[in-house]
Amino acid sequence: MFRDVLRVARLLFGLFLYALGIVLTLRANLGYSPWDAFHQGLAKHLHLTIGVCSIIVSIVIVIIAMFMKEQVGIGTLCNSVFIGLFVDMLLFLGWIPIMNNFVLGVITIVGGLFVIGFASFLYIGASYGSGPRDSLMVILTKRTGCPVGFCRACVEGTVLCLGWALDGSVGIGTVISVFGLGVAVQTVFTALRFDVRTLHQESLLETWARLKERGKTNERG
Repeated sequence: MFRDVLRVARLLFGLFLYALGIVLTLRANLGYSPWDAFHQGLAKHLHLTIGVCSIIVSIVIVIIAMFMKEQVGIGTLCNSVFIGLFVDMLLFLGWIPIMNNFVLGVITIVGGLFVIGFASFLYIGASYGSGPRDSLMVILTKRTGCPVGFCRACVEGTVLCLGWALDGSVGIGTVISVFGLGVAVQTVFTALRFDVRTLHQESLLETWARLKERGKTNERG
């Protein structure tokens, strides 16, 4: 039980840090990442917050993943909801100021990407399931037979175009995010000797079965 509590704590702290990294990239004031530009564009037209739009988009992707019989875990559901909530909370609190200097903006966005990299290490390492957007990449890779990198590029490009069309913030920061996030994540993973290929991401059914079996064991004991 204690191990599960630690795993959940690691998951939630990782999601909070992920949201913090996103807010840092937003406050850099140089242009948003493709997904955040899309969320911002939706927020403008739907008169909602960026966090709420992130939650809506994530839930739609999770529903698609479940319909396509892709594995969904507790981490997938928590990712869908908590990152958006944490983003809105941090933006509301206003702890991170908007950068009005290019150099400070670049430092802030790069710092945000590395925070996201460390956050990814935490929440992925909890092994409660991948994020909804990662599930989307897996679905497209399986269904099309194309390399995952190509599928990711297509999705990111499509989302970026939609964000731009919806008047999302696109700029040099967008370019930095597109090319810098992979570098930041890989750098953090390498430094921490973290290999995602060695992990098994637990699905909802597996979590339920494990907890149910543990309950039976405790009853017998």
